[in-house]
Amino acid sequence: MRLLLHTCCAPCAIFPVEYLRAQGYEVYGYFFNPNIHPYTEWLKRKEALQNYARAIQMEMFYDEGYQLEEFLQQVVYRKKNRCLFCYAFRLHQTAKMAKEENFNIFSTTLLVSPYQQHDLIKEIGEAAGAKNGLTFHYVDFRPGFRKAQKKAKELNLYRQQYCGCILSERDRYYPREKS
Repeated sequence: MRLLLHTCCAPCAIFPVEYLRAQGYEVYGYFFNPNIHPYTEWLKRKEALQNYARAIQMEMFYDEGYQLEEFLQQVVYRKKNRCLFCYAFRLHQTAKMAKEENFNIFSTTLLVSPYQQHDLIKEIGEAAGAKNGLTFHYVDFRPGFRKAQKKAKELNLYRQQYCGCILSERDRYYPREKS
């Protein structure tokens, strides 16, 4: 069965792709990440993914639009719920792409990260699937996270230090006051 996998970056793709292929899925990737800031970071992640996808012979779809403004419009004044809007933006677009390309099932590499909100991703993925007549395939890929990070390092893949959005970049690098 063909599965469209929303793919945020190469390191996060490693375990989900291996796992899904072992389960018998024909995995295709989809790079749609308008949340990533700055643009140079978006380019680094895209280039690393292109190289990795080529190396593992995974067919990819790339959304070449850099829709930062649309992402920011959704999260402005909603900082505490920014992940909800980010997940929804990306998963609804992935479902739409899956439907256009005749996939019946889709998932996301966001599910490999222990830093993401799995219950929320699952809820949004299922809603996006239902809206488009598709199945969202939820798998808790977190057990493979450390192994995939180690493999990414061995492969010398670009590994980012924050999820991608401007707010997570601030949270990662802005000095916090000590309490």
